[in-house]
Order: sequence, then structure tokens, then C-alpha cells
Amino acid sequence: MTLDLFEKFDPILNDYNSLPDGAENPFTVSMEKVLSPTTAIINGRETILAGTNNYMGMTFNPECMAAAQEALTDFGTGTTGSRVLNGTYNSHKQLEETLKEFYDCQHAIVFSTGYQANLGVIATLAGPKDYVVIDTDSHASIYDGCAMGNATVVRFKHNDPDNLDKRLNRIRRDDPEAGILVVLEGVYSMLGDQAPLKELTRISKKHNAYVLVDEAHSIGVFGETGRGVAQEQDVEDQVDFIIGTFSKSVGTIGGYCVSNHPKFEALRLVCRPYIFTASLPPSVVASATKALELIASTNLRSKLLDNSMRLNKGLCDVGFNMGTTGESPIAAIVIDDQDTAIAFWGEMIKEGVYVNLALPPATPNRMNLMRCSLSAAHSFAQIDFMLEKFTLVGKRLGILQDKVASLTG
Repeated sequence: MTLDLFEKFDPILNDYNSLPDGAENPFTVSMEKVLSPTTAIINGRETILAGTNNYMGMTFNPECMAAAQEALTDFGTGTTGSRVLNGTYNSHKQLEETLKEFYDCQHAIVFSTGYQANLGVIATLAGPKDYVVIDTDSHASIYDGCAMGNATVVRFKHNDPDNLDKRLNRIRRDDPEAGILVVLEGVYSMLGDQAPLKELTRISKKHNAYVLVDEAHSIGVFGETGRGVAQEQDVEDQVDFIIGTFSKSVGTIGGYCVSNHPKFEALRLVCRPYIFTASLPPSVVASATKALELIASTNLRSKLLDNSMRLNKGLCDVGFNMGTTGESPIAAIVIDDQDTAIAFWGEMIKEGVYVNLALPPATPNRMNLMRCSLSAAHSFAQIDFMLEKFTLVGKRLGILQDKVASLTG
């Protein structure tokens, strides 16, 4: 009898196929036309986008679009080669120079996706004789980087400095000379909570460990010049490697790592996801370069955080169970029942608001989440519209019951 390689996916397929007939499918939603950073046509109607990670609204920035169009005209649609072959143009080097200037770092390397940045850097730095110590809520790309490098993986409780200290104590007791890489995130993507980087980096350095911080959801959002939570908490001098992505605040696609380590350039010679992947198209490189310049020179962060406070406070006021405290542009409503969560998403899309449905195993503690990610481009009127629809659907599904709404604060 031939074994079915797909049999192991049957439980997932059963859940997928159990969606009610005629219901909106949260896993196959299609945007027929994107009108702006905050609106799109979905199912033939204009819909507010409240779950795109487009934090700075750069996807339609005129300067970024002009830079991309000029590069498209001058260099074509793609490079058709990796960075170590024909895939390095002057613009790729310029983007890395822009990153070094942005972070005030000596070294920068650009990957084709943020996922590959984590995969490549973690897998290359930490091998079979090393340890990677990660927060239990780490992103899938971090877990996959650990697996690819075959390092010993040790997890510590989410955002728990004492638990990190215990884990590192045990490693140093059993293997005093081991190489250790502690991997943290500035902002965790599902709930939007910040890491206590000041304490976590202090503990890591006490045990002579390297520190890598993934700032994917915090570049542009936090810090005096938008460098992220490490800058916000004044610990950049304690962080050895910063990973980031262009697919959120920067408004395009790609990833990067910056560092001051004197041997950092060795990654270009040994990092497989860098060596064996085609490089970013020149149009993407041009828009990313321009967006980084704009993030450094403008103060969109205050508008974004004002928007975040308005949405988080409004959702709390009407009685939703929130997974976040309003400390980031991510607002996550916790819904106890998975079927109710799916129904909630479907009702919201019918009401003209697109949000992210996040389900286990992608979520911490097996939570079912309605996850919003705001943009500096959202208006207060749009946020109040979201609050109105969240309240309406919450009452319709019996989540809010008879609690009184306070929509605008």
C-alpha cells in the first residue's frame, strides 16, 4: 500500500473544509484593486484595510513609487541571478549603504525576504555545536533558522528575563565554552507586545551570549529615528545583530541584517539563503532605499501611535478581551471559540473592514485572534468606522452582550 504523503494534513484539511457553505473564506481573500494604503476593493466593494502591516503607509508614497518606476525603466523587471553571480547592481550596494547609515552600523546585508534573513543569519551563525536561545513566541522564520542550522534550541518563557537567566545559567554550567545566540523580537507579531530588551540583553551579556533582535514589526514604529525597540530602549550597543524586513513599514519586500561585528562580511561567503537566491528586483531596491530615507527624516511614528491608542482604547472601552495593551500598532482581540472567530472575520468583511484572522498553531497559547495592524495613513474617521463595525459584530455574535460602546474616546 502506498503511503499518502498528505495524510498528516488531514486534521487541517478537515477544519478548512468545515467552513460553512457560502461563508467568506479568510484564507483565500482576494483584493481586486488596492486603492490606497488603507482601502481596497474586496468582493466588489470598497473595504477599509485594518490588517496589512503597512505601518508607515509607504506602499503608495509618491517618492517611493517614482523611484521604483525609474529603476524599472532603467534596469528591467529583475536580476535573474543571486548576489554572488550577476545579481548585485550598484543599487543593491546603495541600499546596504543606506541601511548602514540608517542604523549607524558598519555592516549590512540584504536578503530577498525577511524570512530568508532570519533563516540565513540564524542557521549560519549557530551550528551543531552551538545553542540558540529563543522566546517561546518566536516567529516561524526564527524556529526554521534554528532547525536549518542544527543548533541546540532552548526556549524561555515569553518576555521573562528570570526564565532566560535560568536557561543561560544551565547552558553555561553544562557547557562553559559554548557559543550562544539569544534571539529576541522587538515587537511580537501576533499580540503586538514589546520585549523588555533592556533586561533581556543585560542578562544575555552577563552570560557572554550574542544577541540578535528581529525588528520586523518595530522598524519605523519605535525609536527616535525609527530604528526600532532597541533604539527606543537604548540598548543598541548591547545588540550584536539586528534583523529587519522591507515588507512592513518600508512598504515593499525584502529583508536585511545589520551589525558591527568585524567578521560579519563572512556571511556573504557562507550563508546559503543569500548565496542561492535571486536578488531583489531593482524597482524594489529603489523603493526600499527611498522609504528608509523618508522614515529617517519624517515623524510618521507619532501619528501611527495616536491611531493605535485610539483603536486599542476604543476596543477596550466596549468590552473586548484584548491581547495587547496598546503599546504597538497591533491590536488583537481574543475570541474564545474558533468557530466564532471565523464567523467574526466573515461578518467584518461583509461590514467593509478587512482584519487578520489568526488561529492556532500560529498564535501564542492557542488563542483565536482578530488581529488589526494600523497605518499612519489611517484617518481617525476610518478608525471610528472600524470601532463601529467591531462593536456591531461583537454584539451580533453575543461577544459584547449589552456593554455600552464608547467609540471615539
